Amino acid sequence: MSMRFLFTGTLLAIGMGYMFALVYVYASDAGRDGNPALTVEDIQMSYRGSSEGTRLESALRGPMSAMLSVDERILIEGWISGGAVKDEYETLIQPIVAQNCLDCHDGGNPHLDNLDGFDNIQSVVEQDTGTDLFTLVRVSHIHLFGVTFIFFIMGFIFSHAYVRPLWLKSLVVFTPFICIAADVSSWYFTKLFAPFAWVVMIAGGVMALCFACMWLVSMYQMWFYTPPEFISERDAGLLD
Repeated sequence: MSMRFLFTGTLLAIGMGYMFALVYVYASDAGRDGNPALTVEDIQMSYRGSSEGTRLESALRGPMSAMLSVDERILIEGWISGGAVKDEYETLIQPIVAQNCLDCHDGGNPHLDNLDGFDNIQSVVEQDTGTDLFTLVRVSHIHLFGVTFIFFIMGFIFSHAYVRPLWLKSLVVFTPFICIAADVSSWYFTKLFAPFAWVVMIAGGVMALCFACMWLVSMYQMWFYTPPEFISERDAGLLD
């Protein structure tokens, strides 16, 4: 019984964490192409960039769309399309940036673009080339370590479940590790060849499906499932 409560608490915490991770992925990438859903085009624009706009415009259409009013966004896009000149920045754009952006983008966080001042904002009104290589490397090792740890715990708990055929159970346990390798690798390949964004989407979806399967089966069998009679007899014999 104590292990049931230990495993249940772990599943609840990891399940909540996984849900927040999915929400974060949606909030950070969805909407870049103008469609509110998370699409392959969003993934391509996130890692490869866009030939139709700058990094700032992509952010304002996507993850930062809620930070400005429609009129403010249109004003900034018009300033960029007009050449992003310094005089207009100081009179029109700087007050908007100061009010809405500098709480996070003041240069204090090295992982966020510094938007404080005309010289700094020039780096985000250049052609959008997607996530830079240094950021990809930093996020890659975090994902590889973190997701491996999560699915090791999930797989360990799920390994106690009764699932037949055994090859199916083993496949569910092993597949997420293949998916995370394919997912992270495809971030880099997408910068070279846009269709690899499909691999990112598919690998993430299969990984989430395996997570849901292990979570639901483990939780159900711990509290509601009656194991086959021969297993109960075997366990009783081991206890005797």
